[in-house]
Amino acid sequence: MCSLYAKLTINKSDMVKQDELAGKPDGSPELEFKPLAYQRFNATNPMSDLFSVRRFHHLEFWCSDATNISRRFSWALGMPIVAKSDLSTGNTTHASYLLCSGELLFLFTAPYSATVDANMQGRVYEEPRFAIANTASIPTFSHTACRAFTAAHGLGVRSVAIEVEDAELAYSISVSKGARSSSPPITVGEPENSVVIAEIQVYNDSVLRFISYAKPKTETASAFLPGFEPIDASSSFQGQDYGIRRLDHTFGSVPNLDSVVDYIKSFTGFHEFAGFRTEDVGTTESGLNTMALACNNEAVILGLGEPVYGTQRRSPFETYLDHNEGPGFQHLALESEDIFWTLREMKKRSGFGGFEFHQAPPPTYYRNLKKRIGDALSDDQLKACEELGILADRNRDGTLLQIFTKPVGDRPTIIIEIIQRMGCMIDKHKQKPGCGGFGEGNVSELFKCLEEYEKTLKE
Repeated sequence: MCSLYAKLTINKSDMVKQDELAGKPDGSPELEFKPLAYQRFNATNPMSDLFSVRRFHHLEFWCSDATNISRRFSWALGMPIVAKSDLSTGNTTHASYLLCSGELLFLFTAPYSATVDANMQGRVYEEPRFAIANTASIPTFSHTACRAFTAAHGLGVRSVAIEVEDAELAYSISVSKGARSSSPPITVGEPENSVVIAEIQVYNDSVLRFISYAKPKTETASAFLPGFEPIDASSSFQGQDYGIRRLDHTFGSVPNLDSVVDYIKSFTGFHEFAGFRTEDVGTTESGLNTMALACNNEAVILGLGEPVYGTQRRSPFETYLDHNEGPGFQHLALESEDIFWTLREMKKRSGFGGFEFHQAPPPTYYRNLKKRIGDALSDDQLKACEELGILADRNRDGTLLQIFTKPVGDRPTIIIEIIQRMGCMIDKHKQKPGCGGFGEGNVSELFKCLEEYEKTLKE
């Protein structure tokens, strides 16, 4: 079981004074948890991007069996499989399946036989689509790299794709600023509907993928990339929806936070959006340091964290680095329009091919929750949080509800975070990015859950 909330190892003199945070216009009560970051971290947006960034576009997972992995994620997250590129579409190089829910796109790719693919190249068949030199629909795909990736990491995120105004320009600027190239720009499709893809190594063998379109796309399935074909709407995985709508942020685990932050900032111009150090929050046994970087419009947020070494127990992020054989994308935060609906649907499937969740915090967590977050949630919502094991946190702007899955693969590496942000409305249709924070007040609770989970593993 998760242990009780550990006491924060900081002095009262280190806490922000009550009167420094007083005077909120909505008259809401003060927050009980105030990390040191309030004192020394003043997030500003200098509008410093080096190229025009629009939004997260998709995430690509590399695996050894895209058929079954994509179906599991579809079932677990309520994300229908909407497009494919595989043997049935003339792709003898790799199998790729695209999942979609709202704005969120997950792509699962696995290699076919390199020998078969090599023998197929250049052959001409009656089907016109086979009369091409290269059948891969992902132009940056590499048999060698994919097999090496899955051997080293198991299931993992290979690419975080961000849509930019001009992928070729974004790549050129990035490389000129010291970014390590993974793939130079490649243009696919007809000129009037072309797509440009380029990739930069972000850390280890994970990449940031720049993607830009000659014309805006309206249909995800048919316009994702040339070579993809829509999935028949009558297939068994169509129609399900658990309310997940977009990718809020990614979170990478790295051994040295400062150097990676400097590297990403140097070639993107992204600004420091949020962050806290181990003295701000942690557990009695382990801790972490974090930083979140964001683009100008703050639609793309890249979180990073490093473990704190030398603690009583090894940090869960240290465990990730060991089992992943180096840095990588440790968790993905998926935003739900109604987290209670999403969680009830996901938990129905936890024992039947879906994802499992960490054990809920103890009752004391929920008894203290109203004091911590004030009137941000109704009594019914507080009850639902306890029923479903949802964590809640609040900052000066709004409220964050969050819950984490257990690792979704064989290794104790990649996990999924489901979140809902409440409040912080800029207008009727737009919410302030990062509304409610990133769960600083819940980090210690999450760590204890991860620590308890690791105790169940044989060392």
